Parts: sequence; C-alpha cells; structure tokens
Amino acid sequence: MKPIRLVRGFVTVGGWTLLSRVLGFVRDALIAAYLGAGPAAEAFVVAFSLPNMFRRFFAEGTLNVAFVPLFAKKFEAEEDAKGFAENTLSVLTTALIVLTLLATLFMPVLVAAMAAGFIGDERFDMAVDFGRIAFPYVLFISMGALFSGILNATGRFAAAAAAPVLLNIVLSVAMVGAAKLGLPVDRALIWAIPVAGIAQLAVVWYAAAQIGFNLRPRVPRLTPELKRLLILAGPAALAGGVVQINLLIGRQVASFSEDGALQYLNLADRLYQLPLGVVAIAIGIVLLPDLSRRLQAGDGEGARYAYNRAFEFALLLTVPAAMALIVIPEPLISFLFQRGAFTPEDAHKTALAVMIYGLGLPAFVMQKVLQPLYFAREDTRSPFRFALYAMVINAVVAIGLSFVIGYLAAAVATTFAAWGMVALLWFGKKGMGDEVHADARLIRRTPRILIASLLMGLLLWGSEIGLSPVFELSRGLGTLLLVAIGIVGYFTIAHLIGAVRFVELKGSVRRGG
Repeated sequence: MKPIRLVRGFVTVGGWTLLSRVLGFVRDALIAAYLGAGPAAEAFVVAFSLPNMFRRFFAEGTLNVAFVPLFAKKFEAEEDAKGFAENTLSVLTTALIVLTLLATLFMPVLVAAMAAGFIGDERFDMAVDFGRIAFPYVLFISMGALFSGILNATGRFAAAAAAPVLLNIVLSVAMVGAAKLGLPVDRALIWAIPVAGIAQLAVVWYAAAQIGFNLRPRVPRLTPELKRLLILAGPAALAGGVVQINLLIGRQVASFSEDGALQYLNLADRLYQLPLGVVAIAIGIVLLPDLSRRLQAGDGEGARYAYNRAFEFALLLTVPAAMALIVIPEPLISFLFQRGAFTPEDAHKTALAVMIYGLGLPAFVMQKVLQPLYFAREDTRSPFRFALYAMVINAVVAIGLSFVIGYLAAAVATTFAAWGMVALLWFGKKGMGDEVHADARLIRRTPRILIASLLMGLLLWGSEIGLSPVFELSRGLGTLLLVAIGIVGYFTIAHLIGAVRFVELKGSVRRGG
C-alpha cells in the first residue's frame, strides 16, 4: 500500500482552507458593509443556508461518509473504482435534479421552516426569491464533492481543497462590481452563487480527469456496490439531517428574537469556522481515506498512528484558537466586520455569540477525529444514533434558554450538543481495538497543550489592556498586534514546555508522515 502522506495532507488541505476562510471573511465583510444586518442580509443568510443544508446531506453525508471509504477500498484493491464512481455520479445527479425542481416549487415552505419569524414581512418574500436563485448551487457543489472524494481517496488533496476558494472570489467580485456599476448588490450577490458552483465543479472535474477519472453520467444501475453505498449513506444522511435540525432550531430561535439576530449568529459562525475549517475539515478529509485504506490492508499499527497524530494535530491548533475566541472576541469581530452599515452595537452582540461558540470549538473538531473511526469501519449507524441524542440536547437547551437570553440560546445549545456528541463518540469506540487507543506521545503532550493555551489566554488578556492606546489610534493595528502576540506567545510556550517540537513537525511534513 502506498500510504497517504498524513501530515502533508493536513497542511495542504488546511492551507487552502485557511485561504478560503480568509476570503470568506472578505466576502462577509463586504456583505456587512453593503447590506449591514438589515432585511436583505437576513434574507441572504436564509437563502444561502438552504443549498448548504442539502449539500451536507448529499456531499458531506452520502459522499464523504459512505462513498469515500468504499471507493478508497476499491482503489486500494485495484477493483473497478471508476465504474463504481460513474454509477454513483449518475444516481447522485438524477436525485439532485429532482430535488432542485421540488425545492424551487416549494420554496415558500422551505423558507418558513428555516425562519418562521420572517412570515408577514418583506424578508419572507425576499428570501423565497433569493432561495430559488441560489438553490441550483446544491446540484453543482454536490457533484463536485464526488470528484473531490475521488481526489482525496487517491491522496491528491490540492485541487479539491482549492475549489472552495472560488466561491468567495466570485461572490466578492460580484458585489464590488455591482456597487461600482450602480446595480443592486443583493441581486448580484445571490446570482453569483450558482455561477460559483459551476466554477467549483469545473475545477475538480478537470483534476479528476487528469488522473484517469474522467467520469460521464450514464443510466443508473442498482449494482450490489451501489446498494451497499445506499445502506451506508442512509444513516449518514439522517445524521446530517439531525445536524440540520439543530441549525433550524437555532435559526428559528434567532428569527423570533431581535432584529439582526440571524446576522449576528451568521457572522459569529463565520469566525469560529476559521479554525474549525482549517483543522477539522483537513483532518476529516485526510484521515478517513487513510484509515479506510490501512484497515483494508490490515495495517492496525499504521491506523493507530494516523488516529493519534490527527488527535494531536487537532488539539495543538484548536485549543489555543478556542481560547482566543473566548478572551478577545470583540477586537476580532470589530476588526473584521465593523464598518459601513454594521455598527459597534452589532459587533458587540456578535462577539457575545463568538465567546460561546469558542467554548464548543474543541468539541466540533474532536468530532471530526472520532467519526472517521466509525466510518472507516463502514459503521454509520452509531454516529446517527449519537446525533439523535445530541439533537435532543440542542432542542431542550435552545428552546428553554431562548426565553431568558434570546438569540444567544442557539449558540449555547450548539456548544452543549457538540460536547455531548464527543462524549458519545468517545465512549462508543471502546470495542474497536488497539488502534483507537491513545499512544504515549499523545498522553504526554495533551496536558502540555492545555497549559500552553491557558498561558496564552492570560497573555492575550494582559496584552489587550496594554494595547488600549494603540486601539484608540487604530483598531486594525491593535487587533493585528494582539493576534501576532497570541500566535508567537503560544508556540513559544508550547515549544518550551514540550507540547510541540518544531524539528519533529518539520520532518513530518517533509516525509509526509
């Protein structure tokens, strides 16, 4: 077996994801500047959430969880991986076309399910109109996810990781161009979404064709392999559905709260999605095919090493990021979004949600490390069952606290549910064998990472006070200095107390270990 270069894969995917997230901040800063937290901004949030919600069913649910392990094992065993991929593409495309037509017809019902608080005001009609324009994005992005899965399973991560960058570029250019030409920015923004989906699909389709997987849709056939895929995909898609129900509950709570609440949660989500995307997405994309191929080859020791290094990598980057979101949320939000129609009061209310999401950030990332242990063994039922329990936690907390703390209840509920899901995944892996146990290196370094993160948090707290004169002169300069102090301080402390070894990390990247 030619192993996937694990650490190099993390760095490749994480690097491109970081660029995508940074450009995502540019996109959202433009949305905040042009649309503020007004009706058009909230209608856009709901409309764009709809194709993204179904994308998680078909792309992250069916493809990442069910298709990638099966394809990786076929590729490793040198079976007819291309034929399996073509048949999957045909079934997926057919289902997505039907879904798009139905969603266009029943868009008012979908918008009402997403934000019932919009009913009766201008936001509802605007969200329905926007939703019909944006929804075809799910067709292009889900087809693209299949090609991305092929690339990831064969150890080629760059093109699939780079494709999402196009979404933020296309949307940002559309807004700036519309503003310069005197056209409605909100219309340009929403029409840019399906255009971006076509661009993303084209990139991964071409990349897959270059390595011999130039797939062409054909008449779908219900082969034994496809039946197996559907059996695995069912619980995975249902688990994704549970996650979407959690998001729906949060949006419903926010839609009945104060004006602008949906935008506050949306921008807070964007900020915590930066470390979540860079670390968690990188781990989820790289670890699953690697574990699947190692288990197919009977390499239990290699599977244990991959799992432990993924966990270490997650903790090393996620815990300090969570600490920063908890300690300095307001400078970060103000720097990123406070301009134009987005006021200091809007920034403060968004920062409160960021703090709460920060408490849950390590849990969101740990899920991405633990779930591949199940999916690589073709067990999608256990994560689905655990997701149901997490959904109950989310619903009880969100609805119960909404009468006390308003829109912040959605963030609190998400955090509680995330930690509940981690606990269930952790204790549910007991019978999997030695490859899911922590090795000596992970046991030694975990408490040191926690200590380094706590010390960094104290450093950030003191530095924010010390830099107050700089913030008065320039909010941007003060925030950049604060971030630089946090990064340099954390890695210096981590190195001094043995939480990380730079020489060792550099060697891992070079070897691809």
